[in-house]
Amino acid sequence: MKVLIVYAHHEPKSFNGAMKDLAVSTLKEQKHEVKVSDLYAMKFKALADKDDFVKISNPDYLQYVLELKNAVDHDLFIEDTKQEQEKLRWADFIIFQYPLWWFSVPAVLKGWFDRVLATGFAWDFGNMYDKGLLASKKSMLSVTTGGPENIYSLNAPHGWDINQVLYPVNHGVLFFCGIQPIPPFVAFAVFQVGDEKRKQYLEEYKQRLLTIETTKPIKYHSLSDFDENMHLKT
Repeated sequence: MKVLIVYAHHEPKSFNGAMKDLAVSTLKEQKHEVKVSDLYAMKFKALADKDDFVKISNPDYLQYVLELKNAVDHDLFIEDTKQEQEKLRWADFIIFQYPLWWFSVPAVLKGWFDRVLATGFAWDFGNMYDKGLLASKKSMLSVTTGGPENIYSLNAPHGWDINQVLYPVNHGVLFFCGIQPIPPFVAFAVFQVGDEKRKQYLEEYKQRLLTIETTKPIKYHSLSDFDENMHLKT
């Protein structure tokens, strides 16, 4: 299997870095091919703007989504976007390794979503969710948090469980493009729990990595489950 790890952490010696390194070694030991996009080390451009294109179709008014489509059709992306799209074409499975920030992803990873998952490349009008243009691929979020597990529940201060927190990425980004997410791996409160718990997390993560080929994706509705008004059929 061909695995792309999209890694978004600024510190190589962080626990996120240790998880990324473990994923690389474990997957290679299992004879998988592995590529890593280390977004901070690459200084990947997070801001989506007209400089993402060799030229734009309307220099007087930037409609970014339409310019993405135009760039796909006429090969007008700058080099960093083209390289990441080639990695996505190559990959069967994508692991996103990042710390949870403000219930979301670090800015550099959000920029990667904005710039790489282009209209006409990852999705298109009428080609989304189970009909998305990356429908042959699977993914997993590997996430660290600052807070403990018990704070992520409906009755706790955060008000959401961790799967609800990760839903906008799993469903609204990845599945929207056709990518099938498997259940995430979450290491809670990594800077609070101590070395023994962190070692336990790494062992648990290794075991998860050994099963990614056989783990069933999260079940989401297909477009055929909805009527012409986009309401879920009874």
